[in-house]
Amino acid sequence: MPAAPTLTDGLVTLRAHRPDDAQGSYEQCQDPGSRRWTTVPVPYSLADAETFVGRVMPAGWENDSEWGFAVEHEGRYAGTISLRNEGSGRAEVAYGSHPAVRGTDVMECALRLLLDWGFESQGLRTVIWWAHAGNWPSRRLAWKLGFRVEGTVRQWQPQRGELITSWVGTLLRDDPRSPATPWLDCPVIERDGLRLRPVEPRDAERIVEASADERTQRWLGHLPTPYTLSDAHAYVEARSEMRANGSGVTWAVVDPADDLILATVLYFGHRPGLECELGYWTHPEARGRGLMTRAFRVLMEYAFDELEVRRVKAFVAVGNTASRHLMEANGLSLYGVERLGATTGTGPEDMALYDMTVEEFNAAR
Repeated sequence: MPAAPTLTDGLVTLRAHRPDDAQGSYEQCQDPGSRRWTTVPVPYSLADAETFVGRVMPAGWENDSEWGFAVEHEGRYAGTISLRNEGSGRAEVAYGSHPAVRGTDVMECALRLLLDWGFESQGLRTVIWWAHAGNWPSRRLAWKLGFRVEGTVRQWQPQRGELITSWVGTLLRDDPRSPATPWLDCPVIERDGLRLRPVEPRDAERIVEASADERTQRWLGHLPTPYTLSDAHAYVEARSEMRANGSGVTWAVVDPADDLILATVLYFGHRPGLECELGYWTHPEARGRGLMTRAFRVLMEYAFDELEVRRVKAFVAVGNTASRHLMEANGLSLYGVERLGATTGTGPEDMALYDMTVEEFNAAR
């Protein structure tokens, strides 16, 4: 009967499953993360683990349907990875790690070994990756390996009687085994009495309060009406998506005393070495305190000092006097008006175009 070859890079070893892997597999499948993101049975017993390592994985090799390996690190079971044979030089990659090795390089090293073996020894031309939408650890690992995330497929992956919306990506034999796009950082910034941190799911209720506000709805015409908690969670998820696809970064602006979100600031449309666009919104509690003027200046400093752009720009509806005052208070200059360029809650309106160069910013500070 065919069996898994043994592969190693000195840090991890890929090998055939053994009966003594059952305990590690059992522990892995008790983990909440494993249960949430995979199709492991719930409940999962030690007998299930014994069947998996003793029958399911060897059967994949016997019928050529799945080439599965146990991952071993420092002499202990660290997870299972496999290539599911789709025929015609195609395979699906699958992986699950034991909680003991999460946050280490073990699974990345193991998957590099697996992919090299699949392309070189099995003649694969394309490997496809699937993950439930929201499984950011899996997506970041696939990104490191060079997979290109090419879309979201609604209600695709079955899991315990449901169909889960899923991400999909591919890696070709000749693709670099390194990220194809940047994954942007959102560092915590403490400055000028403010704290800027990533937007998080716990901010959702405050996001609803801000986005359902009449004034916010008036000037941000793209917002859903009514604005619900589901919309807020979709907004939070979209912030992670922007960072993952390299299109922009959004910070929550919070009071360091209580960490409640008061506003957001963001950059997007980044053209390295040249420019980026800035944006923001505020919670009603934050208005009239000068908070956004300070937060927007922190964002400008980040754009000029860290992104090293030569120009920042920001666009607001001509009638939005509060936002226009904020731009001008931070030294941005009006350089034009685009007729009917802004989408507001009452329809298209003229849009004021503001910008500032790094030379102007440095001279002002």
